[in-house]
Amino acid sequence: MELIIGIFNLVGSLALFLYGMKTMSEGLEKFAGDRLRSILAAMTKNRVMGVLTGILITALIQSSSATTVMVVSFVNAGLMTLGQSIGVIMGANIGTTVTAWIISAVGFKVNIAAFAIPLLSIGMPLIFSSKGSRKSIGEFIFGFSFLFMGLSFLQEAATTMNIGDMVAGMLAHVPQDSFLTIILFVIVGALVTMIVQASAATMAITLMLFGMNIPGFGFEQAAALAMGQNIGTTITAFMASLTANTQARRAALAHMFFNVFGVVVFLIVFYPACDAVSWVVENILGGGNDLFKLSAFHTAFNVINTLLLIGFVKQIEMLVCRVLPMKAQDEDYRLRFISGGLLSTAELSIMEAQKEIHSFAERCQRMAGFVPTLLETQDEMEFNKIFARIEKYENITDSMEMEIASYLNKVSEGRLSDASKTQIQKMLRQISELESIGDSVYNLGRTLNRHRMHCQKSFTAEQKQHMMTMLQLVDAALSEMLKRIDQPTTKSGVKTSLNIEHEINNYRTQLKNQNLHDVNAGLYDYQLGVFYVDFISECERLGDYVMNVVQAGKGLSNDFGDGPVNGMA
Repeated sequence: MELIIGIFNLVGSLALFLYGMKTMSEGLEKFAGDRLRSILAAMTKNRVMGVLTGILITALIQSSSATTVMVVSFVNAGLMTLGQSIGVIMGANIGTTVTAWIISAVGFKVNIAAFAIPLLSIGMPLIFSSKGSRKSIGEFIFGFSFLFMGLSFLQEAATTMNIGDMVAGMLAHVPQDSFLTIILFVIVGALVTMIVQASAATMAITLMLFGMNIPGFGFEQAAALAMGQNIGTTITAFMASLTANTQARRAALAHMFFNVFGVVVFLIVFYPACDAVSWVVENILGGGNDLFKLSAFHTAFNVINTLLLIGFVKQIEMLVCRVLPMKAQDEDYRLRFISGGLLSTAELSIMEAQKEIHSFAERCQRMAGFVPTLLETQDEMEFNKIFARIEKYENITDSMEMEIASYLNKVSEGRLSDASKTQIQKMLRQISELESIGDSVYNLGRTLNRHRMHCQKSFTAEQKQHMMTMLQLVDAALSEMLKRIDQPTTKSGVKTSLNIEHEINNYRTQLKNQNLHDVNAGLYDYQLGVFYVDFISECERLGDYVMNVVQAGKGLSNDFGDGPVNGMA
């Protein structure tokens, strides 16, 4: 019974450590989400800046896995090239070593848990603050406290269970001087990290075991575990990329290649590398703390690996492109930037969804561009071909609405700032209106198709000219909508869209009145007039939906249309 309680204490302590790291990371990301995006966008113009960016971001959020998944997400969203992502991933591997240095310096020598509890009293009022930024800082403080409380409890549980004696017993049957033992420790480190999904947690365990001076578990064995953790941590980004596009999978593969290459190189010179690190720590850093040896080895491994490969980013890019070639028409009729299985962090995923909404809007405008061709087409076979294409696009817009909405709902399940929650509500309104635009364009095609099938007379030259003018106004509205859909809508932007909407409404009213006059004058029959006004009215309705998208981005109510006008009414 005592053993079972001890195991639960050990696992619970590890869970508290992981939860603290997750909470701390999320709190910082929510506080600096936009800044992180700006840093990644501005500082990845060359490979050196990309490496420095990766170091900075990972040192801040204390998770290389979060950084690499974020990078894979950005590549998937087209916000970062494959070459840029490789540099950031290299930097992320260096940045994650900061955790080991912090633990080595204070984690086991100072009872940090003693002031972790009082620290919660500072975070508590911030957690309940109505201001989003303060709440995020409070979460960061809570996460920091939980992390070191978990670390302290982990050490306490391990001591109570005599983990050191248990590990020593297991290692008693393992040859100490065999190189195969080193390889075994590399494999164990990789497997444990794959299971835990956090290299920082396995590094903390390794440092704890190393600090216990367990017979058979010396510096070389601990260093081998640390190298294995670098392989195991790649599984997080790899799993995140499985449902992403080809470029994102390539970024994850580059991460895996980079870490595996480093392990292979260090295994070749393993013992001299360990001796060199020991000498540097003892003679230059002054020794004193054996844990510094392991932290120094961890840092040296990633820094040297980066220095070896930073000049070969292009070659790495070519290699992963050859291993994962782009398929013909890759993902032509599915979401381009997001997928059901790829959620980096709740805050940053919003940007991916925004890119997808912009793509949705572009598809709607492209769909509307088929209508003028349909109106002018005389050949029946060509007409049916274009109408079938419009019908296909309408089905795609239905699917896009459902998939983006599903993605946003998954994002909203995460821990979001108030601003991000509001942004998601705006985006859900936008995709609903975009789907209505797709329906409206399809209705224009159906009107022309019904006219072709049920009306013996063609539209007059004057009617066609008016219909084309209306379509040009709709296209202008769609173009203006595209300018505003992925950026904060300014008042001037709303005013421009509103002016176009009023122009469409006025032109619709003018043509409707003219139609009554022309039918009464006998210029064409009543049935032709019905199809004509149906088409014009649907164009006006489409303009309303476009205006609604613009207003949704601004967070205003959709009350700028003057209602649908059907038939001859």
